[in-house]
Amino acid sequence: MCLKDEIASFMKSMIVTHRYRGAVIGISGGIDSAVVGALTVQAIGKEKVLGLLLPERDSAPETLKDSLMICDYLGIDRIVKPITGILRSVGVYRLQPPALFIPRKIQEKYVRNKLKAMTKDDIFLQDLRNNGDQTFLKGLAYYRAKHRVRMVCLYLEAEKRNFAVVGASNHTEALTGFYVKWGDDSADIEPILHLYKTQVYQLAQELGIPEKIRTKAPSPDLIPGITDEDVLGISYTELDSILMKIEGGQDLSGMEPEKIQRVKQILEAAEKRNLRNLSLGKLGN
Repeated sequence: MCLKDEIASFMKSMIVTHRYRGAVIGISGGIDSAVVGALTVQAIGKEKVLGLLLPERDSAPETLKDSLMICDYLGIDRIVKPITGILRSVGVYRLQPPALFIPRKIQEKYVRNKLKAMTKDDIFLQDLRNNGDQTFLKGLAYYRAKHRVRMVCLYLEAEKRNFAVVGASNHTEALTGFYVKWGDDSADIEPILHLYKTQVYQLAQELGIPEKIRTKAPSPDLIPGITDEDVLGISYTELDSILMKIEGGQDLSGMEPEKIQRVKQILEAAEKRNLRNLSLGKLGN
């Protein structure tokens, strides 16, 4: 049985066993949710899959377009539910400088310059350790709240229908702590949690995910102008190569010492985080 068939079979088994009527997926416009959407359609049929699109004030203009394209490609029903009002009502946007009427490109330049100025402090390790000054901690609260509001919206739509919430976390994110606790780590089924990010790309090609989605830079789309690799400080190709060798107990000689050190620092800082979801990778444990 090939990988996509194995995962789809696992998903169907879990949905049937737990008596769900279908599945809700947060479609973000990125490769992970596109792959999970395609696998879920294969598992239970497109008529039982709902895509939930949750844009907000800081979302890139292309995000909604790409998310709609993915839903159309998969042939699934979708609901577009902007969460800007919710985030504003609980005070999230007040944690950062006002962005109203500021052009997107200026917002992105501001954020990139701010990130560059903070690079010496290694913001990702600070994030994992919850360590930083008041300004930095406000930034953590700012983006983490968005993930958690999206989680609430996903479960609201799922429970109205007795659908499972299907997550799109991958193994690279799980190992490195690149997720928000009680946010994007919260789901009923995590079908690609055992796959490294680079393996998700390979599976996307096999599934025929549109090239635009496969070639765009991965981004959490929570702060203008920031990509995953900006935050991680290393490319996914390099990161996964090192992670695979570490997990496999293989020799790391020949790899850049600085990159190895970077990954080991991330792994050490990420130990306190723990994904608590049902996944194919946990079967038999």
